[in-house]
This record gives sequence, C-alpha cells and structure tokens, in this order.
Amino acid sequence: MSEPTWRKPVGGIAILILITFWIVLIASFSAQIGALHWALQAVIYLIAGIIWIAPLKPLLRWMELGRWRA
Repeated sequence: MSEPTWRKPVGGIAILILITFWIVLIASFSAQIGALHWALQAVIYLIAGIIWIAPLKPLLRWMELGRWRA
C-alpha cells in the first residue's frame, strides 16, 4: 500500500479554485452575452462549459503521477 501524498488535496483545491475563477470570469460577461441572440448564447455557454476542462488533464496527471507531462 502506498503512502498518501499531499498532491491530491492540493490538486483538489486547485480544481475548486479553477472552477471558481472560470465561473466568475464567464459571469462577468453575462450582460454582454445576454444581449446576443439565444442561439449564439447557447453556443458561447456550451463552448465555455467545455473549455474549462482542458487544464484539468495535466493537473489530474500531476495529482496521480507527480509529473505534468506523460
């Protein structure tokens, strides 16, 4: 059985900070996005909902393996 590492709790906190930052960033543009056509709003929010996942892959790898790259 391996020893627990500090990387998982730190990584979990980093994920929460990333999500919070992303929510605040997108919400700060809600007035401008809200003025657009509903279909364009849907596309913007769909893309914004997917983009935040990109930085998670290296973070999750670091949490598990201790290195940023494969």
